[in-house]
Amino acid sequence: MKLLHCFFIMLISLDTHSVVDLVKVIKSENRMYLYENGRIVKEYHVALGANPKGHKQQEGDQKTPEGEYLLDYIKQDSSFYKAMHISYPNKHDIQSAKSKGVPPGGFIMVHGQKNGLSWLATITQRFNWTDGCIALKNNEMDEFISLVAIGTHIKIIY
Repeated sequence: MKLLHCFFIMLISLDTHSVVDLVKVIKSENRMYLYENGRIVKEYHVALGANPKGHKQQEGDQKTPEGEYLLDYIKQDSSFYKAMHISYPNKHDIQSAKSKGVPPGGFIMVHGQKNGLSWLATITQRFNWTDGCIALKNNEMDEFISLVAIGTHIKIIY
């Protein structure tokens, strides 16, 4: 009986969680939308790279990339409160940077606040302050990780 009770609790908790199949970031709005079957299930205000207009061209340009990528792993030893890696650079990004003779950069993440500075989030989230990443408040990052699975597509547009 106890096992059956636990099974029903698991079913109920699974039923109340969304299965996000797309994360969409609109840089010009500083907004991130989580979609399930074409329907927005959650939205966040985000901070982006300090130079947000345009696609990331090279390491150090402080731009958040634009295009379609995957959220491919969680970085366990991040300098920020939790971090999920975006699969930038892709083949096109690498080729584009190579043609310009510059490194494409990398380690672009969706992450929380800088470790030890979460108390500043009400201020930092009003500005684009990252080196090209997408930043959330820490409590939002907890929710994001609970809703978004590794392997989920992320589309970033201006």
